[in-house]
Amino acid sequence: MTDEVALLRRARQFDEQALAEIYDTLSPAIYAYAMRLLGDVELAEDCVAETFSRFLTAVSFGGGPRDYLKAYLYRVAHNWITDGYRHARPESPLELNLELTADENAEPHTSVVDEMERQELRAALALLTPEQRQVVTLKYLENLDNAEIAEALQKPVGAIKSLQHRALATLRRILEGNEMPVEEPPITKPTAKRESTT
Repeated sequence: MTDEVALLRRARQFDEQALAEIYDTLSPAIYAYAMRLLGDVELAEDCVAETFSRFLTAVSFGGGPRDYLKAYLYRVAHNWITDGYRHARPESPLELNLELTADENAEPHTSVVDEMERQELRAALALLTPEQRQVVTLKYLENLDNAEIAEALQKPVGAIKSLQHRALATLRRILEGNEMPVEEPPITKPTAKRESTT
């Protein structure tokens, strides 16, 4: 039995230590994921709160994950964020926090070039479709493997590979100046809605 499965078994018994361990271990990653996609502290905090609330609700009714806990929580966060795309457009364009920091020892001109490349990459990622951006974020920023991403997004591994391939090809075209921007769906804070995700 893996540590994650054992932890989930304890969580299903509402072991407070297990629930605290799950929150302490995974909430920073869920928050960082939400911040990268939403670019808003309050929305990211709401996403974390709702993600763990839905997890607890699911567990209390005998649902929730049997394995792939991290992927399950990313899926709940993904669903909450996706709900927000269906409402109102944000006041400013989506900005992805890539957490790329400049090398302090680099020459000044190198730092300027690096920053320009980071800004260009942020802008390019914001032009992907929501699904493509989700896959790229989970794969390259959250370091999930394809099986975990498939679990998180409830898609076959083959579909994840296809989305990843199309996303990288689109990014390449955007960065080379050969791709028109896609129409960005709106993002807003979803209405308060407590429902389990199984």
